[in-house]
Amino acid sequence: MDNIEKKIALVTGASRGIGRACAIALGKKGYFVIVNYNSNEEAAVEVKSIIESNGSEADIYKANVSVLDEVKLMFREITKKYGKIDVLVNNAGIVKDEYVLMMTPDTIDKCLDLNIKGYMYCSQQAALKMFSKKKGCIINVSSVSSKLAVAGQSVYSATKGAVNSMTATMAKELAPYGIRVNAVAPGFIATDMVDKLPEEKKSEYLDTIPLKRFGTPEEVGEVVAMLASDEAAYITGQVLVIDGGLSL
Repeated sequence: MDNIEKKIALVTGASRGIGRACAIALGKKGYFVIVNYNSNEEAAVEVKSIIESNGSEADIYKANVSVLDEVKLMFREITKKYGKIDVLVNNAGIVKDEYVLMMTPDTIDKCLDLNIKGYMYCSQQAALKMFSKKKGCIINVSSVSSKLAVAGQSVYSATKGAVNSMTATMAKELAPYGIRVNAVAPGFIATDMVDKLPEEKKSEYLDTIPLKRFGTPEEVGEVVAMLASDEAAYITGQVLVIDGGLSL
């Protein structure tokens, strides 16, 4: 475990998938991890238990990050209880594949609300809390879809392209205050979404990946933990692609 003094990390959408792996990886590095969730309390409690079994501490917090009032309350209560927030991992989001000719307003609204507004709301509140200490780190979970065209993901890829742009702009704005902002862009990762694909579709996707395998959530979590660490203190405004060579 890294020798760090009780740093507080908030991971949104941390009850499953990549968010879960990020929360566990940060816990292993000694962070006190706030496991944010929106609906699955049981899964969030499980993540908390795993972090604690690994020798660190954690708490859970229910909030819909696409609702500004809930985001403000979450950050207010966390900083009141723990005094600060050192790291924010913006992960909560939605993937809803629909071809452009069949796209519904509901799909567009949900993707924009969670994948863009949610990141904006949380980043703003985190930066306000980090400002007084002149130090902090925000890590956005983007996607290789922001750099690679995938049929059916025009709205999703648009939101993740926006995440990349906001990452760079926020990094430039917040650097004078000691706050770093970076993003990771995972490719095909072995989460529930990939597991549910038909076997023939999995084989089709694997053929396009130079490393010939899907990534693991833990591999993404380790990169996020690295970006949050002091070893990455001179890295800001970057989007690190984790895709096994898919986008080459």
